[in-house]
Amino acid sequence: MLKKPYDNLDSVCKSFPLLYGEITEEQKARYERVFASYKKYFNENSAYIASSSGRVEVLGNHTDHNGGKVISCAISLDTIAFFLPINESQIILYSEGYEEIVVNIEDENEYKVGTSKALIIGVMNALKENGYKVGGFKAYCSSNVLGGAGISSSASFEVLIAEIFNFLYNDGKISNEEKAKFAQFAENVYFGKPCGLLDQTAIAFGGLNKLDFNDKKAIKVSPINCDLKDYVFVLVNTGGSHENLTDEYASIPKEMFEVAKVLSKERLIDIDSKTFYANIKSIKDKVSDRALLRAIHFYTENDRVDDAEKFLIENNYDKFLSCVKFSGISSMTNLQNCYVSTSKDQSIPKALAICSTFLQDVTNRVHGGGFAGTILNVVKLKDFSKFFDSACKVFGEKNVISLKVRSVGTLVL
Repeated sequence: MLKKPYDNLDSVCKSFPLLYGEITEEQKARYERVFASYKKYFNENSAYIASSSGRVEVLGNHTDHNGGKVISCAISLDTIAFFLPINESQIILYSEGYEEIVVNIEDENEYKVGTSKALIIGVMNALKENGYKVGGFKAYCSSNVLGGAGISSSASFEVLIAEIFNFLYNDGKISNEEKAKFAQFAENVYFGKPCGLLDQTAIAFGGLNKLDFNDKKAIKVSPINCDLKDYVFVLVNTGGSHENLTDEYASIPKEMFEVAKVLSKERLIDIDSKTFYANIKSIKDKVSDRALLRAIHFYTENDRVDDAEKFLIENNYDKFLSCVKFSGISSMTNLQNCYVSTSKDQSIPKALAICSTFLQDVTNRVHGGGFAGTILNVVKLKDFSKFFDSACKVFGEKNVISLKVRSVGTLVL
């Protein structure tokens, strides 16, 4: 372990441009506040510091679980942890604003599904099952990755825990892909949410990437080196609730799997698009209309991801934005994850329509899982102030979030 715990934050601020794009007094104050709380809570004067971001899905809505492609990026919001190892066989973790969590490393079944404690135990057991070491630590955490906003607050926390174990007990040998898979395992099995690998992968690797989930054994991560300095990603939290929507999310991969099964395959990616369209008559008679439409979304969305990657590399932003626009249209009409059909709540379509009135050429689409939560707006930098002010008047300043691309994945500073 070459790094030493920090006893002051003077040198930590030098990492801020890498994490947040700039050094701000707000970030300095945040770190000072959390460090002071850590010292008071644990009666310590030094700590290691880890940071794990949230993420934005730019293109590739609901394709990862069927082996598809996604363009995603880590963002300038994160979960931070001040931590030290301890000799006891337990984990003591305190998150700002929440109750203390104590995990007995020897009792891996002592948890409640759907809790942060379950996530810690899930990550811990995934490491054990794959031959990695675990041990005790104490940590004080704080996160500005908003829960329920579609930017993966749970994945940010999961990958953070994996990196703490990686740093303290495994000499940094756990790969980014493994951290992502261990985190996904924790969320699927211990938290009870049937997510794909998109969130965890984007956070573990950092940067702007095309992710290809075709090969179950190895995620293909292709960095996209382009200049997006003239654009801002703006998330708008619509205020819709994710409560009781797990079945809606689960129905999307389930129905896509049903289509694949008609052609004796496990996932849609195992069927090339020509074969799918050649057999569409027989498929439509064996699955629901919605399942068929969701499969069509899968194939067209994969093509859009490839096109968008090409346009970004070429700095052809008009065509890139066209891909984002048609991704949103497909999510609305084919994927059908912009609202729950049995509810009068139309928070996503409402926000898309309202935000489209602020500027003539704003490009937006549903973000993340959908049904409720957030929309993604891609706004030209020159128009940002007008868009931001207009959005804040309607949705409230705390629900309008401008984001920078974070170039690094989860790490210990």
